[in-house]
Amino acid sequence: MSWASSSPGLAAAVSEAGGLGTVAAGPMRLDDLRAAVREVKARTAKPFALNVPLYRQGSAECLDLAIEEKVPVLIASQGGPKAYIDRFKAAGRICLHVVASVEHAVKAEAAGVHGLIVVGSEAGGHPPASGVTTLVVVRRVVQGSRLPVVAGGGIADGAGIAAMLCLGADGVQLGTRFLMTHEATVHDAYKNAIRLARPEDTTLVGPASAPVRVLRNDFTDAYRAAERSGAGVDDLATRFKAGTLKMAAFDGNIADGKVEAGQSAGLIDDIVPAAALVARLARETEAALDRLRRMTPAPAGVA
Repeated sequence: MSWASSSPGLAAAVSEAGGLGTVAAGPMRLDDLRAAVREVKARTAKPFALNVPLYRQGSAECLDLAIEEKVPVLIASQGGPKAYIDRFKAAGRICLHVVASVEHAVKAEAAGVHGLIVVGSEAGGHPPASGVTTLVVVRRVVQGSRLPVVAGGGIADGAGIAAMLCLGADGVQLGTRFLMTHEATVHDAYKNAIRLARPEDTTLVGPASAPVRVLRNDFTDAYRAAERSGAGVDDLATRFKAGTLKMAAFDGNIADGKVEAGQSAGLIDDIVPAAALVARLARETEAALDRLRRMTPAPAGVA
């Protein structure tokens, strides 16, 4: 959710409505990040989270900021928990770690995190290189973990939320669906591209060890053509870096930038206020669970 939630508005609105709003630290300068965190605290007294990709330059300073500003929940991704877990637990903070495989889930649990966010291949941005779907990886992690599990990837409505709860997840993470809110700070052209997308309109680009899920566009077509022509590793790396998320999300260049989005883009056709979306998701989830209850036969002898 870099750029979309790299500001206070979306996180504050989601938390105030009853979800766990998250500020995405990925592309933010430290001073801007501190200001955003303080504004979220000014807008809502409810818990919120800060997501820190551990690979980013300056991640250590972001972690320091999270403790200094008393951020209630840390969501860490793309790195190991040992970089932060002891001091965050000592500070009384909740630590959720994003994983995309059973192996990484086991390691994160052993390191002492409080909960796991488990992401499958349908997710936008950085899904698992293995290609294992949310349906499978979430269920497998749930079977072997004693921690709370949050499921992510391919979820855009209450039916998807109910499905994850049926798998044993304790909550869900929605990214692409919240890109399509008024408060998400991405370019209108980016949102419109997602609105028009079909489920099959995303693709994976980049190195096999760390692919990125994006909407197909001129950038992905050129990258694929270079792969087919036998371009070398260095050439492909240069091409991959030339098309950035910022170009699409901030500048609105949806032809040449990375339009990161999950397969759930094909389930989304409107842009709504974040609070209205949270309320809608709750209603849809209750309706889906009620449908399951009606499908369950009553025990013998019970009217």
